[in-house]
Amino acid sequence: MTVLPQRRIGRFSVSSIGLGAMPFSMGGNVKPSRDQAIATVHAALDAGVTLVDTADIYAPRWDEMGHNERIVAEALSTWEGDRSSVVVATKGGITRRSAEADFGRDGSLSYLREAALASRERLGVDAIDLYYWHRPDRHRLYAESIEALAQLQREGIIVEIGISNANVEELEVALEVVGAGGLAAVQNEFSPRFNHTSYAELQWCTDHDVAFLPWSPLGGTGGGAVAVGERFPVIAEVAEAHGVSPQRVTLAWELGLSESVIPIPGASRPASIRDSAAASSLTLLDAERERISAAVLSR
Repeated sequence: MTVLPQRRIGRFSVSSIGLGAMPFSMGGNVKPSRDQAIATVHAALDAGVTLVDTADIYAPRWDEMGHNERIVAEALSTWEGDRSSVVVATKGGITRRSAEADFGRDGSLSYLREAALASRERLGVDAIDLYYWHRPDRHRLYAESIEALAQLQREGIIVEIGISNANVEELEVALEVVGAGGLAAVQNEFSPRFNHTSYAELQWCTDHDVAFLPWSPLGGTGGGAVAVGERFPVIAEVAEAHGVSPQRVTLAWELGLSESVIPIPGASRPASIRDSAAASSLTLLDAERERISAAVLSR
């Protein structure tokens, strides 16, 4: 197994590039077979990736909650390497009802406990390594749901607390509730295509020693990731200079923004995650990083 450069998420040391497992179950046009999804996880782990990101709502249908978690659990149980080195993150707080488009929010302690216990069982672990509140529930005080996560941590259901899709004001509230060192990670959308509302959160995480995990770091499974070099010519130019893919350059640029950044690119093929993992060893020149930042960052 390859050893990649490491970064911190709370008490855990993880590879600087993670694997986003969502494409196994939703998003994009074509879903991989179960065998291909498992092979993709195995390829990630063999390449040195030690962080796998999933969520309970990642599923093809509303009545298949936990679909993605089950695939991740099966992949980990059938991998021949050392499972103890792998950190699995999952999320709760979004509901799915009888209609395919009926995504609701529930940040109550009772719902989050129920969701976390179900995720823990599907993942086959004693405690969830990193558990995110997936999206804010606007029907209740933000601090109330953060306290719910803290309670799950006290009960030993989860190890580290994360929040997703949060703004700076909400991050400040979370930190006030859990205290210094209590918030391990923030997962927000961030990419060359989308950073106008998330660069401030990246900077906040850097200032407060909290891991910042960009989701859709290449621009999304709907075609943004594939076309990142076409949309941003400077990335394509830097990629050509290094003889690597635009996707690899994009991830390397993100890693260079802060030691807190841990991108979690989605993948549905072994070749894709191998290329992404290689970004951790790609060194861009300062001038190249500055050119990319000047071209893509919305400040």
